[in-house]
Amino acid sequence: MLLIYLFVSLVGFAAVNSTKVQQCNGIPLPLSVAVENCEEPPCTVYKGTTTIMEVLFLGTKNDIKRITAKATARVFGMNIPYQLADEISDVCANLMYEAICPIYKDEDVTYKMNFYADPLFPDITADVTTILYDEEDEPITCFICSFKVRKPI
Repeated sequence: MLLIYLFVSLVGFAAVNSTKVQQCNGIPLPLSVAVENCEEPPCTVYKGTTTIMEVLFLGTKNDIKRITAKATARVFGMNIPYQLADEISDVCANLMYEAICPIYKDEDVTYKMNFYADPLFPDITADVTTILYDEEDEPITCFICSFKVRKPI
């Protein structure tokens, strides 16, 4: 009974803290995305700080050994690649709750993504597309979230 209560509590906690994101064309949406301190985009990020995102997703095939995150920002109608640091774009190195690669079809895992807002960014609002790719450069999951970049308070 205690195990059931714990499971229900964790599921409820995850649902309360999820952020509304948009789906990319033709690529599965993650099970949930939780952007720190943001349930309803645009999410505010402050220059020179790191915002934590937790992305819960499913494996799309068996034995995925390597997963890479890539991001682009849509600003003023243009898509601009956003270079993630190697230690952040390596999804397998940032899996939570003792999950490890390889992951398997329909296995649910959570990726902790640290999103850094460079101090040189202008004060803008951008739609950021994040795609997780397997070792064959096939997309596993994708989501779009709007962010407002602002000066620190």
